Amino acid sequence: MRALLQTLRGVRHCATSTKMAKEVSEISIPVPWGEIRGKVWGPDHGRPVLCLHGWADNCGTFNTLIPLLPKECRYVAVDLAGHGLSSHRPPGDFYSFSAYVADVRRVADALQMRKFSIIGHSMGESTIRFSALYPEMVDALVLLDAYGFLPTDLKELSKVLRQGMDEMLQFEKTEKKKRVYTYEKAVERLLAANPTLSERSVHILLERGLVQVDEAGFVFSRDLRVNFKNIAPISLEQSLEMQSRIQASVLVVLAEEGFSRIFFEPAQRKFTSTLLQYLQDRNHMVAKVPGDHHVHLNKPEVITSFVSDFLRENCVLNNRIKSLIISVFLFFNFIDKSEQGDDGHTYRMFYSCTV
Repeated sequence: MRALLQTLRGVRHCATSTKMAKEVSEISIPVPWGEIRGKVWGPDHGRPVLCLHGWADNCGTFNTLIPLLPKECRYVAVDLAGHGLSSHRPPGDFYSFSAYVADVRRVADALQMRKFSIIGHSMGESTIRFSALYPEMVDALVLLDAYGFLPTDLKELSKVLRQGMDEMLQFEKTEKKKRVYTYEKAVERLLAANPTLSERSVHILLERGLVQVDEAGFVFSRDLRVNFKNIAPISLEQSLEMQSRIQASVLVVLAEEGFSRIFFEPAQRKFTSTLLQYLQDRNHMVAKVPGDHHVHLNKPEVITSFVSDFLRENCVLNNRIKSLIISVFLFFNFIDKSEQGDDGHTYRMFYSCTV
């Protein structure tokens, strides 16, 4: 596969320095309503790994983790629609997991990523749903403090769907005016909303999470509509059926003080335990680490060994074996022979043989 960032039409890039920690390219991928922005680390021909952030975050969430991961990979981290520096969806459009899946496919097509791995944090349903709908494209899946699907009780489906619609309709009737903050107040606001973030992590996320509107003011860049209820909830039965379609190896890394703490109701715990057991029954890996929901950003060294070993085993090693097989095939598939032509000259011919 040609270099992900240097030969693709319509994709803009801006490369920087030479070391992995600093060698970052900014990319812009055109979509029907604007652009999806992102960042890329790693060698041009490295095994592609697509990194998807959590709800209301942006691709900066991987800034501290990616430099610690295998250098053989090419990491593409994007701001999902309505987040970070990416365009907001058009007026009247809903944000849903299915829409995010379509965006992931748009990114993969634009970057010519036919087979790749995915690292997804928190908002895991778009990550795992893509892996279920396009299983042939994903060879390894890492879920960081995420259970993948977050099913809704059958009795609550219509209620959740109605709430999401009502929120959107009410939003469309109100004046669209964002509050302006000083940078210091924006830091305080994000810390208050996400108390598990370290102050350093807050500054990292605000690099793409703020837009300056005047000399002293900033607004948060994310679309307010991402806060609304998902209008396409699915049941536990639907979740398990879709999960069964995943062909990739799966690693789930759960933080002890993370996502699991918000699922305290018996029905919620039943759902999450069922999903995890389903993965374990199929020989996928589930690991628990000390830390909170943003441990991958606050203290990436806590999870680095799990993720690195998993990627090496399922992506890097497999890619090397594949390259070796292709090399051997090409070596034996063409036999160099010399033949004399009708004009009396000797010509070198290459005959293909079946191996």
